[in-house]
Amino acid sequence: MNVLLEQSERLTAITKLDFKRYLFDFIQWDSRLIGIKGARGTGKTTLLLQWIKEQNLATEKAAYFSLDDLYFTEHSLKDTVAQFYKNGGIILALDEVHKYKNWSVEIKNVHDFFPDLKIIFTGSSIIDISKQEGDLSRRALMYELPGLSYREYLSMRGIIDLPILRLEDLLFDSRAVKKNIPVGFRPLEHFSHYLNYGYYPFGLVDSSSVHQRINQLIRTIVEMDMAELKDFDIRNAKKLLQLVYVIAQQVPFKPNITGLAAKIGIHRNSLNNYLHYLEQAKILSLLFSAGNSTAVLQKPEKIFLNNSTLLSALAEQQPNIGTVRETFFLSQLLPLHKVQLPQKGDFFVNGKYTFEVGGRGKGQKQLEDMENAWVVKDDIEFPMLKTIPLWMFGMLY
Repeated sequence: MNVLLEQSERLTAITKLDFKRYLFDFIQWDSRLIGIKGARGTGKTTLLLQWIKEQNLATEKAAYFSLDDLYFTEHSLKDTVAQFYKNGGIILALDEVHKYKNWSVEIKNVHDFFPDLKIIFTGSSIIDISKQEGDLSRRALMYELPGLSYREYLSMRGIIDLPILRLEDLLFDSRAVKKNIPVGFRPLEHFSHYLNYGYYPFGLVDSSSVHQRINQLIRTIVEMDMAELKDFDIRNAKKLLQLVYVIAQQVPFKPNITGLAAKIGIHRNSLNNYLHYLEQAKILSLLFSAGNSTAVLQKPEKIFLNNSTLLSALAEQQPNIGTVRETFFLSQLLPLHKVQLPQKGDFFVNGKYTFEVGGRGKGQKQLEDMENAWVVKDDIEFPMLKTIPLWMFGMLY
């Protein structure tokens, strides 16, 4: 186990604390068992290491183990944790748990056997702990980490630190919102760069390679992470990649499930399942009509790529600006809010707010005589009456 402790000490030492994801301050770290899900590349590992570093404890007391380490091909998690505990360990961060067979059963066991040991684990956004063999759903406090919001992107680049906005404040108290925006700040100056490169933290290190890394990321998710799903036939991985590519060229995609299944070469029912898995993996976002069921076999009304950076990386041609706007809006709302397709307008949020998204010239005509309805405009800086700037929805987390 010494090799794991040495690696933990080395990784913790080089971890920086100057920027932390918004979720860091929302996690109830005093809980004994904490789970953090998220798509690849969103910063789960860094978040774990930052928290371990802040505890300022010896590695023998607080350590980070990655379960995709070759060490765990020959050693069980249960025995490793038992040894760590006997040597004085009190905090253990377990990364990439979905890479370890029967992870939920063994985490449940060590949680029950060592009542004074704190465990924080991370895994792919596709895992569903309620369907795992080990019953962690009543034991673990679960969180999900999305990609960077526009607010976080600005902070991580050292441009400006802005407070998180509540959706209701943005809608109903624009005067207070304006007071939080410093004089001289130009919110649109960096917006285009964020849309193309800024959703994933690694894009801020080298934006020239971010699109290539995203393509590699998607292949890894489909060919490796989804292999852990019991209902996924890995022989269909190539078809699933083809499905992502087809949708990426046509978003927002209004699916003809039968036709799409025939084109890809998989059964209609399997296609619905695969769309659901791609949504869980944060590659797609599925939009259902307001009032309808969102069961796995229910056909979505529209399919979007999960975020604008993904859209920019996968589109063969320059994406339609209207699609970019809608994709950004959806990506900033979905982590914390329920979004559906309304009869009028583009998006219906939390069962009560309707939004129409467009450019500077977008008018109010489509939302006439509707209560709780707003126009969201690109290319404007500040809210006015029933019009809200698109970029401000990037301040919600």
